[in-house]
Amino acid sequence: MNRTLKWWQSCQVYQVYPKSFLDTTGSGTGDLNGITAKLDYLKTLGTGAVWLTPVYPSPMVDNGYDIADYEGIDPSYGTMADMERLIAEAKKRDIRIVMDLVFNHSSDQHPWFLQSKKDRTNPKADWYIWRDAKPDGSAPTNWRSIFGGSAWTWCEERQQYYLHTFAPQQPDLNWANPEVRQALYHAANFWLDKGVGGFRIDAIVYIKKPAFVDGQPDSTDGLVDIHAMTANTTGILDYLHEFKKNVFDGHDIFTVGEANGVPPEDLDKWVGEKGVFSMLFEFSHMDLQFPGGAEVWCHAKPWPLTALKKALSASQAATAENGWYPIFFENHDQPRCINHFMPEGADRTLAAKAMATVLLTLRGTPFIFEGQEIGMANVKWGSIECYNDISSHGQYKRALAEGHTEAMALDAVHKFSRDNARTPMQWSRSTHAGFTKGLPWLPVEHDRNWTVEVEAEDENSVLSYYRRLAKLRKGIEALTAGDYVELLPSDESIYAFRRTVGAEATVTIVNFTGEEVSYDDNLVKGMKLLTDSYPAAAQEDEEPGKLRPYEAVVYMTQEAEKTFSKEAECV
Repeated sequence: MNRTLKWWQSCQVYQVYPKSFLDTTGSGTGDLNGITAKLDYLKTLGTGAVWLTPVYPSPMVDNGYDIADYEGIDPSYGTMADMERLIAEAKKRDIRIVMDLVFNHSSDQHPWFLQSKKDRTNPKADWYIWRDAKPDGSAPTNWRSIFGGSAWTWCEERQQYYLHTFAPQQPDLNWANPEVRQALYHAANFWLDKGVGGFRIDAIVYIKKPAFVDGQPDSTDGLVDIHAMTANTTGILDYLHEFKKNVFDGHDIFTVGEANGVPPEDLDKWVGEKGVFSMLFEFSHMDLQFPGGAEVWCHAKPWPLTALKKALSASQAATAENGWYPIFFENHDQPRCINHFMPEGADRTLAAKAMATVLLTLRGTPFIFEGQEIGMANVKWGSIECYNDISSHGQYKRALAEGHTEAMALDAVHKFSRDNARTPMQWSRSTHAGFTKGLPWLPVEHDRNWTVEVEAEDENSVLSYYRRLAKLRKGIEALTAGDYVELLPSDESIYAFRRTVGAEATVTIVNFTGEEVSYDDNLVKGMKLLTDSYPAAAQEDEEPGKLRPYEAVVYMTQEAEKTFSKEAECV
């Protein structure tokens, strides 16, 4: 294997949404001990790091992304001792725990904000973004928050407005104040001292504020999306380089920034030797349905496969020589990938395996979101009241305000609600799919056929396929260290690419349609089939140059076969 790769470049990262992973107390909410109990399971997926969404003390207005204490553990998840045990037990299995840093904003219940709001002269008066009203008493600007409504909320105590990119309960921190930055760096270093292996940094593109001026309204409410006004403001990288110097440098960790809106051509400024982060979550391939930039669910547009391929290839090219790419098709803010990227009505097992093939054979570090490995799908609840997600309610209200019917607004929620990814993990055939013995905080979409217990017993299941691909990735150098070249870029049915390191190469070919399709078999001439997403009994019908509906195949050269690890399972 290529010894120049860092540990986080050759493993998989598994994202846990703790609230929905496993409840060990009967409270109906997942907890830290539930994660510890499943570390051996996670290791079977090639997991080298577990990213936890926030487990800090929080009022849970936004399910933990409204933090009231950056150096504590919310009682609903357990204790600091539980956290320390998780870190230690993970380390025994060569797994690092990665924390989620939410540094653009805090909870309005954080002691910092409670003091800041008292008056305009207290020691933390300038720790948040405060502005006077316009002469007519209205908000300082016409910016719309990401969750809907004005991004400004009036505070009676100070007789001023405060800015919140997200919910009113999530006031934005003032990064222009060096005391704020030092306090945040202290919090991050607190967790490094606990032994965590890295950080995912939330909503980092918003920390640098521009001039506070009105923008051109983009909807009937007279407001403009705050993302368009504030994301990636000039000077933000100065803050981030200071962040890196005070926290990241000198530690054997990885960092991945959530940077919606950073184009592929700018990635070299954000990642790699000259950048700040090890990797960057950019969303060009996730937001194809929102070509205007603003994520307005009721405005979603259809997109061709070539658009997805172009976005992925652009990100691959941008990180080919500098930086590294985090490959993902799901997370806690996105719908399930088989619904997002595959046609409606697609065979669920084949669709999940097709997406897994792309995920685990592209260049970069794969991020698997909990439940993705068993093919969990979107939910479709009957009314908006059934949804917990704060953004779903905001998007629903906006759709109605723009004149959409309730049915149309709810349909958009069905497609894009963050609750699609947040329903509890499906472990077993038992009640509530083994997630809890109590009443689950969010309904369990329990189909006994789509559980870890059932799929572990089926060699043709989605879970078994993920495990097989994890072994292949570990055993073939081209799948980790190989470069990337797209094949068939203009094909609207097939995504194909080649990975090469030295004389070793693999070719991945995936059919994104429900029809049989053909391709030039010269692409795999002289190569051997490494894996096929169809069941073993059907693989004898696999024929180079043809793909059955939603079929995914990977071929390898003889050189790859010779160096193939004995622990990997070749078809």
